[in-house]
Amino acid sequence: MRLPSRLAACAVFLCLSLTAQTNDGLSPKQQISRIRDLGKRDAGAIPSLSAYLSNPNSEVRLEAVRAIVRIGGEDSLTPLVQATKDKNPDAQIEATDGLVNFYVPGYVPKGFTSPMTRGVRHAKSYFANQNDQVIDPSVTVRPEIYDALAEEISGPAIVEVKTNAARAAGILRARPAVPALTGALRHKDSDLILECLVALQKIKDPAAGAALGGPARDLDERVKMTALETIGKLRALDAAPDVRAALSTARTMKVRRAALEALAMLGISGDRTTFRNFAEDRDAELRASALEGLGRIREPEDYPILERAYNEQNTDPRIHLAAAFALAEQGKVDTGEYSPLPYLFDNLALKSRSEAAAAYLAELVRRPEVRTALIPMIPHGSKDQKLALCSVLTEAGTEDVVPVLEKLTGDKDPDVAVAAAKAMKTIKARQSA
Repeated sequence: MRLPSRLAACAVFLCLSLTAQTNDGLSPKQQISRIRDLGKRDAGAIPSLSAYLSNPNSEVRLEAVRAIVRIGGEDSLTPLVQATKDKNPDAQIEATDGLVNFYVPGYVPKGFTSPMTRGVRHAKSYFANQNDQVIDPSVTVRPEIYDALAEEISGPAIVEVKTNAARAAGILRARPAVPALTGALRHKDSDLILECLVALQKIKDPAAGAALGGPARDLDERVKMTALETIGKLRALDAAPDVRAALSTARTMKVRRAALEALAMLGISGDRTTFRNFAEDRDAELRASALEGLGRIREPEDYPILERAYNEQNTDPRIHLAAAFALAEQGKVDTGEYSPLPYLFDNLALKSRSEAAAAYLAELVRRPEVRTALIPMIPHGSKDQKLALCSVLTEAGTEDVVPVLEKLTGDKDPDVAVAAAKAMKTIKARQSA
């Protein structure tokens, strides 16, 4: 009988020893205090903090994640990827935000460490103005981070974790997460669907287009409108029937506008009659979309409609901008004083119209004849025009824009020089991808 008793005693001693090793012989409260002290140090403390990520106490693990995020740096990425798989949703969310914070410094404000899983409403409201954030295309993100985000979105995590990961995927342009994002579009939670749609817009992978038809029929107006916008931006031709259905059954002006704009972005010749019907509409947004659609179809018979809208007096500037774009699409790319291209170029200097003019030029500049006409205007542009054109030329990404950007890197205005250098870096990154 003595042998079994001794074995039992050894087993108990071994368990107690392992427990002491796992917990440093400290209570959870003491461990958290130690973790906070380590979090005030540099990256050298990260290995010690990482050991706490396997602690049986969820609060200890969460505090370790926060400390690692607080220290940051490249050494924080591997343990944070590990923490995205934690059973504690708070730890998953804060680890994900820490990963984003490495590539977007300031994404996690200093001292912002409150639990975030209670609907993630606090976090989403806090970061509401950041949903347009996205890293530069030239930034390289570790593949394992993309994999971690995809796993959070498609895995068994609660919806708040999925929603937060979808937002992160968009900011980091996580193309490998596209299958997970499109799969999540079938979820019942509207906030998750919205985050996935916005992420897909940022990633710009046309392969996602086939999954957008369902959200375009969603009963939630926010989802429907964002889905229509995404269809347009991704040029998802497969979803055209869903866009037409949304247009024909629209109960509100907001949905009607979103549907017609999406249809205009697709530019399908079969929708020419629809565009002509709206080309004289009293609503400026609907009319502008119709003119855009006619421009993309490039039917010569529509030229008089576009020219009449361009020359119309006392009308909404959106009409003139859309008509200028459409005429340039039709081939009118001369640089006369009152011609469409110079008009779009001039509007880059006006804050209220710069965004629309830049978007039109970014689409037009992919055509060589437009670049030939536009490039000579650049040296005579203002600071605002040059800054906008750095982004516009980046969209072209062709060899003939590189010398232009090289010259702008020596511009007397440092902001223009920096923007030109950034544009060149992006173009080179795309070429080497």
